[in-house]
Amino acid sequence: MAELRAAKGMGGETSQTLDRGLGVLQLLGSRENAGGMTITEIASALGVGRPVVYRLVATLESRDFVTRREDGRIRLGLAITRLSSSVLPLLREAAMPTLRTLADAVGATAHLTVVEGGEALAIAVVEPSWTDFHVAYRVGSRHRLESGAAGRAILGARAGDPAYVVSDGELQAGAHGVAAPLVGVAGLEASVGVVAMVPLDVAAVGPQVQAAASTLAAALR
Repeated sequence: MAELRAAKGMGGETSQTLDRGLGVLQLLGSRENAGGMTITEIASALGVGRPVVYRLVATLESRDFVTRREDGRIRLGLAITRLSSSVLPLLREAAMPTLRTLADAVGATAHLTVVEGGEALAIAVVEPSWTDFHVAYRVGSRHRLESGAAGRAILGARAGDPAYVVSDGELQAGAHGVAAPLVGVAGLEASVGVVAMVPLDVAAVGPQVQAAASTLAAALR
């Protein structure tokens, strides 16, 4: 039976074992531990013994919430992805008004990109309503975080730099992009960007993209 303890400010009791299991997931989901953790590292971070962590990991692994790599490091498993997929429609819906405003203001295709499985994933795309030609950017498009403005903006935020990022022809020949990260939204690594087949006036478009990212981040907090 799971151990129980008093819950602060809730007037009840909580499961200590469940609390520790959630602690494992939070550790593995943090940016600094994206490459996985050893049993010893998890035990040290939680302040518990290795046998406790072995039991927690075994339980989480049986339900696909974590997985063990060949080198013994523990990483998040597919069950986390399945849970996160149910959140994406809500995130997409929240982003659409901001993306619509940005696309029409800039005259370029606007998109929201998130990190999934270590890659940049486009989950929402809005094309400008008034232009004759624009980029058809597909929802579900994936690429390396190191390639393209959307992914590099996210990497910049990881390093503490929230500035917008510019790309030219990195993902598609002749395509020009600008993206800025969403900052301050717990549990979410994402960026807002625009892409066009003609060079963008970065001095004008960059601040607009940055403002859109700030607006969406504020709405999601």
